[in-house]
Amino acid sequence: MGLKHSQYDAIMRDYEQKQLKSRNELNEHFAQVYAKSPQFKSLDESISRLAVQHGKKLLNGDSNAVSALKEELADLRERKEMLLTAAGFPADYLESVYTCPDCKDTGYIGNQKCHCFKKAIIELLYTQSNLKEVLKKENFDTFSFDYYSQNHIDPKSKRSSLDIIKSAYSTCQEFVKSFGAEFHNLFLYGDTGVGKTFLSNCIAKELIDRTYSVIYFSAPELFNTFAKSTFEKNVDAAAMNEYIYDCDLLIIDDLGTELTNSFVTSQFFACINERLLSKRSTIISTNLSLESLVDLYTERTFSRITSNYTMLRITGDDIRIKKKLMNREVH
Repeated sequence: MGLKHSQYDAIMRDYEQKQLKSRNELNEHFAQVYAKSPQFKSLDESISRLAVQHGKKLLNGDSNAVSALKEELADLRERKEMLLTAAGFPADYLESVYTCPDCKDTGYIGNQKCHCFKKAIIELLYTQSNLKEVLKKENFDTFSFDYYSQNHIDPKSKRSSLDIIKSAYSTCQEFVKSFGAEFHNLFLYGDTGVGKTFLSNCIAKELIDRTYSVIYFSAPELFNTFAKSTFEKNVDAAAMNEYIYDCDLLIIDDLGTELTNSFVTSQFFACINERLLSKRSTIISTNLSLESLVDLYTERTFSRITSNYTMLRITGDDIRIKKKLMNREVH
C-alpha cells in the first residue's frame, strides 16, 4: 500500500497539468487586457526595457541603479493598476490562480510535501484499493435501521439494539459535523456483523468528500506495514508510516484479528499515542470486549483509549446473516 515511483509520477503529472492550466489562463487574461488596453501592453514593454537598462547600469558599477529601478517600477505598476481597473478588469485579474495557493501547485513547500500532496497520495491509494467503490455503497445515505430490532434487548444497558444504533449513528454524524473544529476519536465495539465497519465507512465517505485525508487499515494490514518498515526496512512501508501518523483520520478496523505479540502491542500504543499528541483523529472498531482489550494491549493502552475516545458499544443480530435470510425469502 506504499507509494511507488509510478504513483509518485502520476501525482506529479497532475501538478504539471495544474500549472500548465494556470499559465494558459494567465496568458489568456493578458491577451484580453492587451486587446482592450494597448497602453497597458506598452507599459509592460517599458518595464522589461527598464529592467535591462538598470541591469546594465548595475554591472557598470552604478550603485543607485537598484533604488532608481524600484522607484520607476513602482510608478509604472501603479499606472498599470489604474489602466486595468479602468478597462473593467478586477485588480487581481493578472495574478496566477492556483488550486493550492500554499505550494502554488508544485506539491512542495520548500523541500517538504505540501498538505495537498499528502491528500493526493491518500486519494490515489484509496482509488487503487477500490475502497471508493465500497464507500459508494456504504454511506449515511444507504444506512438502514431496518436490520435492528426494538425487541433485541442488550442485557448490560437494558436498551434495544435499535435504540443503541440510533444513538451511535447520531454520534457518528456529530463526529463528522465537528471534524476540523473539534478533536474527537471513536471506539466502536460489540457483536460481530452489527454495522461497526459500515459506520466507519459512512464517516470516511463524508470526510473524503470534504477533502480531508482518510486512511483505512484492517488491523492485520496496519501491523504488517509496521513490521515491514521496522524489520525489513521496506521503503514503501516506511513511506506509508508517515501517512499513518499524519492523515486527518486513521481508521483501524477489526482490531484483535491480527496475531498479537509484544511488537504489535508496542506499535499499537505508539500509533494511538502519537496521534493523540498531535490531535489527529482515529476510529477503531473491534469485536473484542473491553476486558479482552486490557488483556491483549496492556492497561496503558486501555487507559489511553477509554480516556480519549468516545466508546460506542453496538449490539444486535448479525446483519450479514439477516441479509442472506432475507434474500432466500425473496427468491
